[in-house]
Amino acid sequence: MKDDEQDRSTHDKPSRDLSRRDFFALSVAAGLAAATVAASAAELPVTETNVEVKTPDGSSDAVFIHPATGSYPGVLVWPDALGLRPAMRDIGTRIAAEGYSVLVPNPFYRTAKAPVFGASFSFQNQADMAKLQQMTGPLNAPGAAEKDAIAYIAFLDAQPQVNKAKKIGTQGYCMGGPLVVKTAAASPNRVGAGASFHGGGLVTDKPDSPHLLAPKIKARMYFAIASNDDARQPYAKDKLKQAFAAANVPAEIEVYPGALHGWCVPDMPLQNGKPIYSRPDAERAWSKLVALYKMALA
Repeated sequence: MKDDEQDRSTHDKPSRDLSRRDFFALSVAAGLAAATVAASAAELPVTETNVEVKTPDGSSDAVFIHPATGSYPGVLVWPDALGLRPAMRDIGTRIAAEGYSVLVPNPFYRTAKAPVFGASFSFQNQADMAKLQQMTGPLNAPGAAEKDAIAYIAFLDAQPQVNKAKKIGTQGYCMGGPLVVKTAAASPNRVGAGASFHGGGLVTDKPDSPHLLAPKIKARMYFAIASNDDARQPYAKDKLKQAFAAANVPAEIEVYPGALHGWCVPDMPLQNGKPIYSRPDAERAWSKLVALYKMALA
């Protein structure tokens, strides 16, 4: 670790007719609802440290955030396409304050140190999109994300602030959604919960589509889908449900009506002059995340 530490506060039918898919949908939804009621509203004071994590492909800059005292379940946060920046640090800080020791890495470390993009980034700007493709290329190489995930989990498990008797949780936004799935599949005995928020590319027609990794996963999963993503790919949610039910993996798949791709992240650029971030939907998504962790990482 580096020395620059600073404290920061912060689921129709009778049960005998239920299909296996319906059973899992019911059980996960019920469990999350119960856990939501029990979720703690306490915010613990946390410590944030910039760190370097050794990986098979180099050294990843990251931030490690944990409650000031004690050891807690580890959490790996996969950023969206804009990478490690203040908004992602804030998300890491907030979940750490719920009682987790959190690593938020720079997913683009093979190409550049964070922050990679500035506040002026626009998805309508060709130069910005060209740079984004340059950044994501190495991460999307076969096996790259899995290697990173294993290294990040190993880092967490080496920290005294991480309770290794508890399962690891992982959450991801946008491009981080598929990375959550890959992480849970790459380390099934360690990852106990995974949550994807407006994840992109979860279901493709390729043989390496993330949803096909379901048989390798042992974690409880939650997929929060944006309304415009669902409109573009309405079959994706059904393929996700079918894949995880067939694999006997408990998973809840939920479409957020009216919420746009990126709604959970406060610094998302405007789209057609209107904000993408939706605080009410983001807070509902957050409550589901906390409930999932309280239930699966206990």
